[in-house]
Formats: sequence, C-alpha cells, structure tokens
Amino acid sequence: MKLLLYSHFFAPSIGGVETVVMSLAAGLCKCSSSGSPGEFELTLVTQTPRGSFDDSSLPFPVVRQPGFSSLLTLIRSADVIHVAGAAIFPILLGLVLRKPVVVEHHGFQTICPTGQLFQEPANIPCPGHFMAERYTYCLACAPIPKPLSSARLWLLTFLRRFLCQHVASNITPTQWLDGLLQLPRTETVPHGLAPSPPLVRLPALRPVPVLVFLGRIVTTKGLLILLQAVRLLLQQNRTVELQVVGDGPERASLERLAEECKLATQVHFLGRLPDSQVDDLLATADLLIVPSLGGEVFGMVMAENMLRGIPILASDLGAFVEVLGNAGLTFKTRDPADLARQIVQLLDDPATARRLGLEGHHRVSNSFPLSRMIEGHAQVYRQIAPGGTSR
Repeated sequence: MKLLLYSHFFAPSIGGVETVVMSLAAGLCKCSSSGSPGEFELTLVTQTPRGSFDDSSLPFPVVRQPGFSSLLTLIRSADVIHVAGAAIFPILLGLVLRKPVVVEHHGFQTICPTGQLFQEPANIPCPGHFMAERYTYCLACAPIPKPLSSARLWLLTFLRRFLCQHVASNITPTQWLDGLLQLPRTETVPHGLAPSPPLVRLPALRPVPVLVFLGRIVTTKGLLILLQAVRLLLQQNRTVELQVVGDGPERASLERLAEECKLATQVHFLGRLPDSQVDDLLATADLLIVPSLGGEVFGMVMAENMLRGIPILASDLGAFVEVLGNAGLTFKTRDPADLARQIVQLLDDPATARRLGLEGHHRVSNSFPLSRMIEGHAQVYRQIAPGGTSR
C-alpha cells in the first residue's frame, strides 16, 4: 500500500507532533499483516526545511517543501493520504483527487480558530465558543486583537471542519478529544511509547524536595501557576526547589518575576538540556509538575515521564485525566493554592508517591504501547484503502 504521510512540522523541528509522526512513520515501515515487513510504502511530506538533519538515516523517503505540481503528483500516486493536523491544502487535494484521506488531530483547529481552545488575552481555557456559535468571542481572541487576522482564522475554521467532515477517517489520541470535535468516522488511537524499564529512582542527596517542570515556556504550559504555588509554599515555611527545563518566549519575564518574588534561590531556569542531563535530573526528582492551562490533546511529556516511573501531578484538563487514570494526581487548572496543597500532600506521603510512580509506569506500558499506536493506524488504512474492508 502506498501511504503518503503529510506533516507540516517534522524533524529537525522539535515538538509533540514531530515526535509522534516520527515514531508512526518508522513503525509503519516495519508493519505487516502477513508477518513480513513492507506492507506500507511510505513517503513523508513536510514543509519543514532539512537544515542539518540527515534524511538518509530514516527508513522512509522525505520530501521537503514540495511545489504544487510535486505535491499533486505525490497525492495522485498514493493509495491513502494521512494528514497530521487539519492542514487544508493536502486534505483538499486528496478529496478532489478522490483519495481516502485520514486526518489525525493534534490540536483543536476544527473547533477553535487559534487551534488552542484557549482564550486570549484572558489566558483561560475556552468553554467552546466556536461550537456554541458565540463567534464574537472567537473574533476577539488574541493577545493583541487584530480584526482581519482573527476573521481569517475564524473563516478557515469553518473550512477545516467542512473538509474533515468529508474525509474517510478522523483519528484522535483521546476519547475526550473525540467528544469535543464531534466529527464523523472518528477512531481513537492513543499515542504510543516504546517499552522502557522504569528509571532507577536514586535516593535524593539533598534535604530539599525537588520539583521539575519540563516543557516550552509559553502561557498555555502554566509555569506562572507553578511559580505562584512555590511562593505559597514558601509562605507556609515549606521549602522546595523547582528545576525548570525548557525554553520559550516567556522565559525572561518569568525569570524576572521569580527574582521580584524572592524565588531566585528556589527556582532554577536550566534552559534546554541534553537527554542524559534530563535523565540525571529526573532520577532524583520528587515530582514532575505539568500545570498546563489548555491546548493539550494527550500530554506526551506526562506519559513519557510516567514511563520513567516518576510521580506526576498535573492540571485536571480532560486529556490529562484520561491519560493519567488512577496513576497520578490532578489539581484544579489555574489554581495555585490547590496545586500547592497537592504538592504538600505528595511530599508528606512518600509511599503514595512511590506507588503512583510504579502505577504510572505500568499504565503507560500496558495502555499506551507504541505497537498499539502503529497497529491502530494500520487497521484504519487497511479499512479505507481501495479494496479494503469497509467499516
């Protein structure tokens, strides 16, 4: 089967979509319904420049930034088109050429003009204004309102939704997202991770508990809420150390805020670190905090660290609740007081923290294996391909 996998973003770009697409493409190259590899002849198409990345190291060809005629030829020659994210142009071309098109939803682009389901400049989760036809909220949603830009995004959301209502299959990584999008012919195929033994938990050598934040430093990731919680803990004479791993546009302003709040000795901004250093840091960390405010459809950072056996404390977003199950704790989104209370609860109950770490590892290993993700996609392709088994 000739499979064209279109992902606007791909390596060397770094992000959740890129990680999932890379794992999926590599896994499909080994996939077979008959016991031998080679069932899928996969070509990956992306708009991301190659830079210094070595495409020849991959087990599939990569076509970068194709022109219109090249993309048209690639789509025409494919049996199935998989679009990672609701990218209008490849979906439209696939439908015009009467190809079976699969859209995998990595965001909220079919129900939210910004794709984040997050209200700006209020910086609060969106209750679903677009689907409720409260369009004035959508047109005003931006850090700095720009009427023409907002109107364009609003109109494109209608087009994306229309196109996705006519594709052969939609895929979501969580049932929660499926319920929000309300699109026909939707399959839930959770993201998957390769099997891994739990990270060896080393005894902490420091008397001060270590909390870790791991991710991009942008508003939706909620680092400000975590800083406010650390400040509350200090006011309660509870000393903790927060290690912030990652970078982003809000790093400088949050570093200044930490200094102004006299948190500079407790909060350390480490920037991006090599994987080996991240592993060393997490080996002695007490908790990983995931305080996102919105924009999450699965929570890959959370799942990756559950697999490491680290206790997770996350905001109670729908996707996080589904992925965590009973193998982690949640706090009320945007509530630093509740976050501080939950941190104290886990730090004062190390037995529960250890249990959650072990249960998190088992949950990801059993419920979100990479093999399940690969086979779930393969089954969708087989069903919609010409001559496949219809559902």
